[in-house]
Amino acid sequence: MEMEFESRYEINRTVEFIISKSFTRIALQFPDELLQESTKVVRALKSKLKEMNAGNDRDVRFFVMADTTYGSCCVDEVGALHIDSQCVVHYGQTCLSPTSVLPAFFVFGKASINVSSCVKHLLDYMSKSDKPVMILYGLEYAHVIPSIQEELRLSKPESQLKFSVADVLCSFISPSKDPRESMEHPVPSGEDSLSSSRNYRLGGLTWDLPEGSKIEDYLLFWIGSDNSAFANVVLTFNGCDVVRYDAEEDSLVTEFTQQRRILKRRYYLVEKAKDANIIGILVGTLGVAGYLHMIHHMQALISAAGKKSYILAMGRPNPAKLANFPEGYRKEKLNVWENEASHHPQGSAVYRLEALFATMLALLKNISAANVKLRTQEQFVIVTIAHLVNPT
Repeated sequence: MEMEFESRYEINRTVEFIISKSFTRIALQFPDELLQESTKVVRALKSKLKEMNAGNDRDVRFFVMADTTYGSCCVDEVGALHIDSQCVVHYGQTCLSPTSVLPAFFVFGKASINVSSCVKHLLDYMSKSDKPVMILYGLEYAHVIPSIQEELRLSKPESQLKFSVADVLCSFISPSKDPRESMEHPVPSGEDSLSSSRNYRLGGLTWDLPEGSKIEDYLLFWIGSDNSAFANVVLTFNGCDVVRYDAEEDSLVTEFTQQRRILKRRYYLVEKAKDANIIGILVGTLGVAGYLHMIHHMQALISAAGKKSYILAMGRPNPAKLANFPEGYRKEKLNVWENEASHHPQGSAVYRLEALFATMLALLKNISAANVKLRTQEQFVIVTIAHLVNPT
């Protein structure tokens, strides 16, 4: 049981990282659902640190962070800096957004799954479709992907020609002025991602498509639960056929009515935002690298459209907070997609980041998505806007 716990929380790898970087003040960030395990993780880390770092009398201190400032998928640099932390170890689902000040080490967790059953469901569904398959997954299932690939190879060798598998973007991020340089395993940037659709990054995953292929040509096979990461995939690639394998229920799910309803509402909000004369930029993060540049860029677009903008910073927004502002405002939320995908109150005045860009691009007709030059973490937003302005 202890070995299983250490494996699930990657105690050895975490301690090796701490020793290699000589950190002495480490913030441990847990989502709400894993918070009850935090004390056991701290005890395991201290015990393993003492075992692996014998003879070194450095005093290493761990700080558990809960109730994160904006969302559990992002590294809470604001909270970590309050305790003078030298790095953050992030547990659970993450969007892998670049950090601006502190290095971040990620422990995705290891969810259980029946590999043989998953492969059987995948092969059965592949036999009903002529489309190639792109396998995407929640990061908690990243540890079993090599086993699934091997099982596919042994079960049906010819099937390898029909499926591709996404890779995890990175497991460690160091702060950098250019987020493209902050990843431990960066994606080769041979082409401008605004002019080429060969490379995709979403929810901590990255994958390449053969030249001449489009993501709409693929069947997306998701391994994992119906969470914000999956909603992100469904809403972003709304022109694709999507199938979800539920590892807990050992079943395939093909009906996504709720996600489609949210997508329709998003289109509606894009159109509605065009009528606003005053736009509030609701800041949903102060830690993701490049957020300040994004705010300035949004302000410039709003100003060029002849509208007035205000910046609002209030942590996690809720109807009570937003009710303090006049009805005439339209609030555009600056946030990461995955955090936003998990919070969608009906009737909320919080509109998506891509909705603002769609509105601005529609108002400024002389500006096209291809002409708007953004940094790496913003290029995905423009891709999303292309779907919103010209729905497939």
